[in-house]
Amino acid sequence: MTSSDHSFGPASGHASIGERSVALRSLWSRGARLAQGLREGGVREGDALAILMRNDLCFLESMIAASLLGAYAVPINWHQKADESAFILADAAAPVLLAHADLLAGMGGAISRGVRVIASPTPPEIQRAYGLDAGCCAVPSGVESLEQVIAAHGELEDRSAAGTRGSIIYTSGTTGRPKGVRRAALEPDAARRFAALSQQWFDLRPGVRTVMAGPMYHSAPNTYTRSVLNSGGSIALMPRFDAEELLALIERERITHLHLVPTMFVRLLRLPEAVRARHDLSSLEFVIHGAAPCAREIKQAMIDWWGPVIHEYYGATETGMASRSSSEEWLARPGTLGRAWPGRELRVYGENGERLGAGQIGEIYVGLQGVPNFTYLNADAQRVQVDRDGLVTNGDIGYLDEDGYLFLVDRKKDMVISGGVNIYPAEIECALAEHEGVADSAVIGVPDAEYGERLVAFVLPSDGLALSEDALRGFLKSKLANFKVPREFVFVDELPRDDSGKLMKRKLRDPYWAGRAAAI
Repeated sequence: MTSSDHSFGPASGHASIGERSVALRSLWSRGARLAQGLREGGVREGDALAILMRNDLCFLESMIAASLLGAYAVPINWHQKADESAFILADAAAPVLLAHADLLAGMGGAISRGVRVIASPTPPEIQRAYGLDAGCCAVPSGVESLEQVIAAHGELEDRSAAGTRGSIIYTSGTTGRPKGVRRAALEPDAARRFAALSQQWFDLRPGVRTVMAGPMYHSAPNTYTRSVLNSGGSIALMPRFDAEELLALIERERITHLHLVPTMFVRLLRLPEAVRARHDLSSLEFVIHGAAPCAREIKQAMIDWWGPVIHEYYGATETGMASRSSSEEWLARPGTLGRAWPGRELRVYGENGERLGAGQIGEIYVGLQGVPNFTYLNADAQRVQVDRDGLVTNGDIGYLDEDGYLFLVDRKKDMVISGGVNIYPAEIECALAEHEGVADSAVIGVPDAEYGERLVAFVLPSDGLALSEDALRGFLKSKLANFKVPREFVFVDELPRDDSGKLMKRKLRDPYWAGRAAAI
């Protein structure tokens, strides 16, 4: 994160949550004061600053402080249990934890001795959004207050390392314990180039007006928010995503840019037509989504509603944005994630390491051109495992067409091998999404004595609609080959998705594979 004026931050733009609003220039100044307080407390270039906060202005100030110090911000998923958060604190060797008061209370005694704890009151907007008791939202006696630290210090003067490091993002743990992705430190000129590239990814520039609807502990929302803070745009923070409130914000603030995930699209489309028609959304210029696959009918419905302003990207915490498709490109090639970003490279490799040609399905690899290299904290061996010929993979399966457009098929770890045949659950989930009675679904492979694996579909029914196994089986047989139709359907009240919309399929698989030598 590198402001255009390190003394005062961008000359334009503001950040807000609810009725509270602050100019970015003032926000950067407060971040610089916090940075000075941390510097005097012993924080040095390259250290890790852990942030356990919901979307709030103090989260932005904490990220700015880390950036000005040349330290790594380490946002922690506050949905985790105390011992999981404590693992991240220890793994990142963070000497400081900046936390909202209610989340700090939830940590109990899990914080290691020697970690400096600085707390901020959990504000009324967040209290209302999550139904929190005010008693747990004040900074407890004996704990340092973030506001007091800021008030007691002037702005950091030595900013020679400003912007040279970003965030250490811990992967969501869809396949196991989260890994910390740490990018290499950059020289100041390289840091400015990377900051400019990040703004290009999201079409950000001075004067844009945006909403951060997703939690900033996730990789893409975190990168997006950093880019807004650098660009001189304005950002409204949502404490918690609410579809109708987002529409109201777009109209009231004349929002131009958004970063969303497909789950949010689904919730927006479920709003009554009268509610959807009530709001003026004509200010929207650029809406980008990623993080999870988007069913084609959902994407089409959003383009029909909002117009050709919707863009989709492919990328990961490790790679940054590797490709991007416009509405026009997607309509011409439904399902595409676009071509490689200028200067980047996309390749597809087969099971034996051979490079595949157009239309051949294999594992997707991305070149890191223009993006700082990375490592997994305390897990160097896992970094080697994702590398091939200098490119890296996120474990996704897909193909490139003859014009270089990328199409995603599924995740490698989600692929099911039944009777020696490769089956991609994402294809089945997309077919289920076309059924009016299906609100959400997840398809996994479970052990089978004869075939090795068999398909099980977990289905979340739409409100008020009755479903039966026979009806769904017949529906799928009209769309898919018989071997792709699950043998078993399990109806559930909810599916284990994280805030970015990613399915935590291991939580569905684990009971079936417990005690076995391996789970596919």
